[in-house]
Amino acid sequence: MSEGEKAPKERPNPPALRQPRQGPTDEAQMAAAAALARLEQKQPRARGPTSQDSIRNQVRKELRAEATVSGSTEAPGTNVAPEPREEGSAHLAVPGVYFTCPLTGATLRKDQRDARIREAILSHFSTDPVAASIMKIHTFNKDRNKVKLGVDTIAKYLDNIHLHPEEEKYRKIKLQNKVFQERINCLEGTHEFFEAIGFQKALLPVPDQEGPEEFYVLSVAALAQPQSLERHKEQLLRAEPVRATLARQRRVFRPSPMASQFDLPGDFFNLTADELRREQRLRAEAVERLSVLRTKAMREKEEQREMRRYTYTLLRVRFPDGCLLQGTFYARERVAALYGFVREALQSDWLPFELLASGGQKLSEDENLAFNECGLVPSALLTFSWDAAVLEDIRAAGAELDSSILKPELLAAIEKLS
Repeated sequence: MSEGEKAPKERPNPPALRQPRQGPTDEAQMAAAAALARLEQKQPRARGPTSQDSIRNQVRKELRAEATVSGSTEAPGTNVAPEPREEGSAHLAVPGVYFTCPLTGATLRKDQRDARIREAILSHFSTDPVAASIMKIHTFNKDRNKVKLGVDTIAKYLDNIHLHPEEEKYRKIKLQNKVFQERINCLEGTHEFFEAIGFQKALLPVPDQEGPEEFYVLSVAALAQPQSLERHKEQLLRAEPVRATLARQRRVFRPSPMASQFDLPGDFFNLTADELRREQRLRAEAVERLSVLRTKAMREKEEQREMRRYTYTLLRVRFPDGCLLQGTFYARERVAALYGFVREALQSDWLPFELLASGGQKLSEDENLAFNECGLVPSALLTFSWDAAVLEDIRAAGAELDSSILKPELLAAIEKLS
């Protein structure tokens, strides 16, 4: 954006929230529909509902673990790396980075994630050993290539049984077999899976060999239910690792002159506090020494490298009435995730809107850009505005939008940002 352009001016505070809230009038809906049709003609890129629905569903899950602790901010914010504070310090914008366990719904600290998810999976064996063993295979083993090779090999064993149910040799798996040892035995959870779907260990004689060897042998009961074996195989092939989801820690604040100031805990940085201070000092010295020698391309490359240092970002969206919506995101998440987060909070979530970064730069929901690629890390303040064409058509129809943009239940929990 050129230097001459300006960010949209904030409108004065609207009247108090009207209760009860009325739905959009017929005229407003017709006007909005006409504007949306015009926008679609101007922007041929269609936004498919599937990706947006998945974003909304993900946000709904994450919001179950929202934090309601209070906090305030002091350090410089947008596009400036604030000095990290230790978790638990006073006046933090958020107390830390937290996650939600998808199995239990528990809120977890960063250092609790792996241990608590492991506990949840292991406890699941008492209720569904097949599902638990599948989660164990995909989650406990970090080498995804080895997991895929092992899972594909198990699927091949089960396919042979399904295709040749009368042949006894396919119902037996020798545990000392080289393929079994190299691809399956090395993975956590595989033995539990075989036993859960009906295999039993047995010592069987081996031709031309003195002593017996250990085999997995499919039980008669399991053999009589080929559909179950096929279902378990498909579950194994489709499964993904169980990962804790980032808790958005959604908060709504009253209008505040401190909106653009952030004081972040150390969780938001890849480096420790001491390492970050040292890096900032060395970087300042290097910039002073080399600024006249660096090309624009070199500076942009260095800026992108700095952006990749951050794992998380704290984003605030300021609405026309001055209220602020705050949430935590991965630095590598796409801009569409923020649009979905904001839309979830709107009363009129059916209307298109825009988000503007510092300086009035419009962030497009359709662009596949991550926050760290847009410079929105480790924190940023953005401005919300309704789509101008839609507002114009609604007003031309003699209709008006609700003065309160956010949902009443969010405004009921509004906090002071001091």
